[in-house]
This record gives sequence, structure tokens and C-alpha cells, in this order.
Amino acid sequence: MFGPVFYREAVVAPKRPRLYLSRSLYLLVLLLLLCTGYLVLSGMRPLRTASDLSRFGGAMFLLLAPLQMLVLTFLAAVGAASSVAQEKDRRTLILMLLTRLTGSEVVVGKLAASLIAVLFMLLASFPLFFSLPLFGGVSTGQIASMYLVTLVTILLAAAAGTVVGLWREKTFQSIAFTVLAIVLWLAFWEILAMPFRHGGTPDWLAYLSPIRAMQVALSPLAVERHLPSATIGGYGVFSLAITILICVIGASKVRVWNPSREIRFTPPQPEGRDDTTPQSTTEPTTATWKVRSARPVWSNPILWREVCTWAYGKKIVLIRLAYLLICLLVAMLLYQTISSGTAFERTGVAGRALPAATLPLAAVGVISLFLVNALAVNSITTERDVLALDLLLVTDLRPLEFISGKILGVFFVTKEMIVVPLGMLVALGLSGVMTWENTFYAVLGALALYVFVATVGIHCGLNYPAGRTATLISLGTIFFLCIGVAICMVIMTSFRGAFELQLGPFLAMILGGGAGLYAALGWRNPSSAIFLASFSLPMITFYAITQFLLQRDQLFVFMPVVAGYGFATTAMLVPALSEFDVSFSQGSGGEQSE
Repeated sequence: MFGPVFYREAVVAPKRPRLYLSRSLYLLVLLLLLCTGYLVLSGMRPLRTASDLSRFGGAMFLLLAPLQMLVLTFLAAVGAASSVAQEKDRRTLILMLLTRLTGSEVVVGKLAASLIAVLFMLLASFPLFFSLPLFGGVSTGQIASMYLVTLVTILLAAAAGTVVGLWREKTFQSIAFTVLAIVLWLAFWEILAMPFRHGGTPDWLAYLSPIRAMQVALSPLAVERHLPSATIGGYGVFSLAITILICVIGASKVRVWNPSREIRFTPPQPEGRDDTTPQSTTEPTTATWKVRSARPVWSNPILWREVCTWAYGKKIVLIRLAYLLICLLVAMLLYQTISSGTAFERTGVAGRALPAATLPLAAVGVISLFLVNALAVNSITTERDVLALDLLLVTDLRPLEFISGKILGVFFVTKEMIVVPLGMLVALGLSGVMTWENTFYAVLGALALYVFVATVGIHCGLNYPAGRTATLISLGTIFFLCIGVAICMVIMTSFRGAFELQLGPFLAMILGGGAGLYAALGWRNPSSAIFLASFSLPMITFYAITQFLLQRDQLFVFMPVVAGYGFATTAMLVPALSEFDVSFSQGSGGEQSE
């Protein structure tokens, strides 16, 4: 049914330790979140009555279910896109297309192969979620509905990632198009729901939007209205239909898109010609491509290539347009909040409610951080996959030229993704939503984060020989720092109580995250600086978000972010600049040579 592409992955995947490690760590993180919520709530007051336990079970279900869909959808989409892109970079996809494999076997096989690890993680969480009805506050029907919504959403995201990976030639284009397509898909249905926000969301919207379908699955009131069975079934049918449509398009176009039309071959010479024989004036000449004159190259050839050539393909213009479309939608939303007066910050007031301008602007910032990091890591992995990195080793290129050229080149290519969020911050300052002091802090803090995510991408690209592994680890690091710590804050705001009762459980989560960061960033070249940065970054992020929630002096948010992320950036840059040969010693096979 799935073809030999899937069967090969199904045979090889159980032999890889990371398959068991990924699902074990995923289940462990969910269990730690569940235990953290229990310790926080029991520290405030004993859980003696059935109402206390049901309140805990319902609250944790509302937290863990959306988190699971977010994490697994992200892994499925990015994993599928990077898996196909890796096949293209290593020229193995063309070999598959030369065989008798049909287009459906290639598309469905790659789709199913990329979902093996994600589906195992989904299955591993079954016992944990089905233990929540023992506490009360949630029914098994809600859990089943939640799993159905999560499963079909994962399939849709993976299908989009697979087909986009087959469509686009460059790895960054595949990942960026996939992420932006999913964001636009979610935003489209939320825009349709905006006219109904005062009169209640219509039931038919849950048939189309994964966010609305998940809300129906999580709502206990929907059970009384008999909505889950019809709504979740309708959403499942609609998502599967879109998934099948995407796969059909990919199967019909896979041999049209590949090999890319950007690849040009020198036309062959006619048979039987001797170059020494004079050519007849009447014989037609062989067509050849026009050879351009040599262009002057800057003193830093790496930066020249990133800036003056289409190193990441011409279709990156479409990525910029898609991102600008998202920014336009967010700008319209910000304008509405400013006009209504809900966007203004509450200076000097301690509370948990945030100004309405916070979440839309934070969403644009997180998307831009992901895109900058994806481009940074793929700027290295692409060089390695096409064996261009080996050629750079035999030149007189200095480490400073290479690293600075790559980082500055990433900033130039993603300039719209950096300038537009910063422009929104300045616009909020001009409109009086933020004070100029806080605007200054926000702009400098955002610049520090952009430098950090670009450095993480370069660092992971240099230290992991497999392009897909480097991409997933680099994006996973940013995902944890942006989303993981925020989840801890959600638990804190959900279970209100004394901070000293919550500190112990959160320290366990933060130390566990620090250990994961150290394993990811210090895998090849461990150092005391990377060790200190890995364990301090989650704590610094936690402290910065806490101070931001208190809405007091934003200087206490700015200083830890700049100091902590600046130190982590320096800890990764120093080895790359001082140990050029060691950092680049990994060949395509992943071996090290001293």
C-alpha cells in the first residue's frame, strides 16, 4: 500500500536508538508537566475532594492536549519537509524517480516514512491521557475526540510538508513554505471567525479549522449539545479530503517538478565530430549556453555569494511575500486593538492579563525567529550535502570570514523578516502603546534574539553531519525556549498560589530543559561556557517572562535577555572562530578527522 520507500524506513527505523529516545523523552516531558501541575495544586491546598481532583484533571487536559497537537504538528510538518529536502540534496530522489516507482508510491511512501516517529510519540502518550479520567473533569469521549483531531491535523501537516519538499529545490524554501502555509491556513479560518466573535462562533467553522475543532473536543459543554461526534467527524472528513487532494497533486507533479528546471546541463556534442576537422560553413553549430563574464568578488567571498547571488533560490521572494501577508494581517489586528484602546500597556500594574497587542506581535516574532534559524542551519547543511564544504577546507578562507559571512548573509536574506517586526515595535512606540523606553528595550532585545537564533543554526549545522538531524535539533532548541518555557508560565498562571510552592516543580522542569539544551548544543564540542549557557537560558527566559507578566519595570526583562542570550551566543561563536578545522571536520558520512 505504501510502497518500498515506506517499507525501507519501517525496517531501518527500529534499529535507530533515536526512535526510542524521542518517544521516551516526549512521554517523560508530558509526565513531568502532569506531576508539576499536581505538585503546584497540592502545595496550595490538599486534594481531598472529588471536585479538587476533577478541577486538576480538567485543567491539565486543557493544557496538555493543545500542547500535544502543537508539538506533533510542528514535528510532522518540518520533519516531512526536511526529509524530502535531504533526499534532494543528496541526489537520491532522482535515483528513485528513475525506477519503476509510481508517483503515488514516492509521495505516500515519504509521507508515511516521515510519520513513523511522530505517530509512535502520539501512541506513547495514550496511557497518560487516558489516566486523566481517573481524576475526573474529563471524559474518555473528549480524549478520543482530541486524538482524532490531533491525528488528522498531523496527517494534513505532514502531507503539506512532503509535497512542498518535492516542489521546492532548496531546503530552506521547503521548511519556510511549509511553516508559512500552515500559519496562513490557521489564520484564514480565524479571519472568517472574526465577524462572529461577538455573537458566538458558528458550529460549521469547527468543521474546517483545527483550532476550533480542538476547542470543541476540549469543551465539556459541547458534550451536552452532542457536538463532538458530528463536528469532529466532519473535521476529520474535511482534513482527510484535503490531505488526499494534496497527495494527488504531489503524485501527479513529482516527475514534473523533479529534477528542478533550475538545473541546466551542457548540451552534448554531435556524434562523429572531430574537433580538429574544420567546421563547414553550411553545418549548423551546436547550441551552447551563454557564458557570462566574471564578476568582481568581495574580499569575503562567503558574504558575496549570500548577498549577490540567489544562493537559496529565486522562489525565496514568494516566502517573503507570504510572510509579509501574515504581517499585514497582524498589522490590521493591531490597528483595531489600538483604535479600541485595548492595545495599551499597563505600566506599573501587577497582574496576569496582558495588553491585546502582545500575542499578535509575539506570534510574528516567533515565526520570524524560526525562519531565521531555519535559514542559518540550512546554509551550512546545504554546503555539506553538496560537498561544497570540503572544497572550502582546502582554501585559505579564515574562520572569521566564513562565520561572519554566513551570519551576515542570513540577516540579509531574511531582512524583511527582521525589519518588519522591529518596525511594528517602533510603530507601537509612535502610537503611544508603549513608552519609548520600553520600545528601546524591545528593539535591542529582539536584535539579541535574532543574533542568537542565527548562531544556534550555524552551530548545529557545523556540529551535526546529518542535515535533517541538524535542522530538527536547531528548530527544536528555539521551539523549547519560545514555547516550552511559556508552557511553564501557563501552568503558573493557571494554578494561582504562592510562588515558593511552585518554585520546586518548575526548577525540575527548567533543569531538565537545561540538560536537553546541553546535550543538543554541546554534543560534539562540550565546554564549560556552553554548559553554563544551557542551564542558565531556561532560567533567564523564565525570569524574563515572569517580570513581563508583572508589567512593572521592563528593564528587568531587557537586561537578563541581553546578558543571557549574548553570553550563549559568545559561547557558541568562540569555538567556531578558533577551531576552524575541528568544526568542519565532519564529512558527509559523519566521520571525524583530526
